[in-house]
Amino acid sequence: MLHKVKKFTKLSSEEKKLFLEVYLTLGIIHIAILIVSFKHLTRSLEHLPNKEEITVLHDNDTSIATAFGKSITRAIFYIPWESACLELLTVQCMLQKREIPGVFYMGIIKDEEAKKKMKAHVWMQCGETITDGVGHEDFTILSMFGWGKE
Repeated sequence: MLHKVKKFTKLSSEEKKLFLEVYLTLGIIHIAILIVSFKHLTRSLEHLPNKEEITVLHDNDTSIATAFGKSITRAIFYIPWESACLELLTVQCMLQKREIPGVFYMGIIKDEEAKKKMKAHVWMQCGETITDGVGHEDFTILSMFGWGKE
């Protein structure tokens, strides 16, 4: 525990502030996922019927999105529960709040080895950056939700 505190104290004030925002938002999203319907959670998002062109981000927006990605990776290491990919809604909330556009994808894949024959996954795209999209190409996209489109 002391090691974690020392690592936190070495962060810049901006990184500390962002870490705390991500950590608190992760907690809120985690509770919301447990008690609120997905439809309610995504009500502020626009359902996209087709994949749209990638929105090019300004350099400042790209650096903010990258900082969020680093911060959420750091915060997930410290949360006392197991994180699910659906908690990417944390990043989406923070980006939407700052009017940085992106797309949230939901997909499935057939998994013959698992008890449940289907496996679900969510990932995000913000500009050209894909978050938690490891192997996303193998998933069939079921739904796409966008935010911050002009």
